[in-house]
Amino acid sequence: MLDAAIARSLELGERGIQVAVMVGNNLVAEAWGGVADDTGRPVDERTIFPVFSVTKAATALAAHVQIERGLIDPDAPMATYWPEFGRHGKDTITLAHVLAHQSGIPQMPANVTPELMCDWDWMIREIQEFKPYYPPGTANTYQAIVFGWLVGEAVRRTDPQHRPFADFVREEVMEPVGIMDFWLGVRSEDLARVGVLVSDLAGPGGVLIEGATEASLAAKPDAVALDAPVHNRHDVWQACLPGTGGIASARSVARLFAVLANDGELDDHRLLSPERVRAMLEPRAMSNIPDMVLVGGNRWSPPMGAGGLWHGGTLLGDGPGVLCHAGLGNSIGFADVDKGYSVGITHNRLFTDDTVTGEHPFAAIAEAVSEILARIQGR
Repeated sequence: MLDAAIARSLELGERGIQVAVMVGNNLVAEAWGGVADDTGRPVDERTIFPVFSVTKAATALAAHVQIERGLIDPDAPMATYWPEFGRHGKDTITLAHVLAHQSGIPQMPANVTPELMCDWDWMIREIQEFKPYYPPGTANTYQAIVFGWLVGEAVRRTDPQHRPFADFVREEVMEPVGIMDFWLGVRSEDLARVGVLVSDLAGPGGVLIEGATEASLAAKPDAVALDAPVHNRHDVWQACLPGTGGIASARSVARLFAVLANDGELDDHRLLSPERVRAMLEPRAMSNIPDMVLVGGNRWSPPMGAGGLWHGGTLLGDGPGVLCHAGLGNSIGFADVDKGYSVGITHNRLFTDDTVTGEHPFAAIAEAVSEILARIQGR
């Protein structure tokens, strides 16, 4: 069933793709197909793909681990933990503002390059000098790329061991729940497993600029465009870019979201309390106003939760228990907390719904996943 859906996706132009479905602690369906690069290397269960903003889900969970441990008060100023951050009017920005994408500092450094973006310390020094576009909590300002350093440095500063953020995520989020292939910086020995991106995206650097605000252009500068030319670079694959640079398998994405689908616990390891997971279902304030960074039709995206994940936008529709994070080009991970399932889709053809005519490349996958879940859950 899922194999046939993968085949249909490839017929419709997909290049290489993986799909994984979990119910409870169990991987109930998994399939893959297509090619990983121009050599014709076939996608298999070990292929890993750039997943763009799906990465934000892992980064948000790392913050929630620190909140759960009492090491971060999300309503305290970020400068409490990161004193240099409080410069230039940023002294009242909280982690809660950042998780809700309402910090007012969605920009990347004006002089950023891919090489500099890969330098964690350089990024932190630049962020410390940012001036807000909007007062915190007054506007929705999607932190398209910079989200990862804002959250990651707060976590690093409150980690008693002060580990690099990638190590914290690996040791405190991924390994305890058996997630083996979700990387914030690919090891050299794994570079040959990465699926190489191809892109259908429109506009300079792949960014759709119609209706763009000054904040939007600053948040997604062409120099580090969220598109194949930048995100096929080996230095980008190997850097810790915790807003957009994760590289993962569909199985690992599904497993990450299974933590949420199971109220914070997976395979007898509790990562988060049920209460914290349920709190992520609370919408952020001002959910009914457009975002000043997202442009075009995306400006009215599915509602963002206060905890850093979206409440809709999945292949299977929306619902009161949905927690989701998609990535540019349509990689996605999502969970239904009420129904106990999670799904991960990773691939290497970047497309927008605007560029797809007729049948959506994932339509057959959505139908197959729905049927699998209906059979298992007796719906």
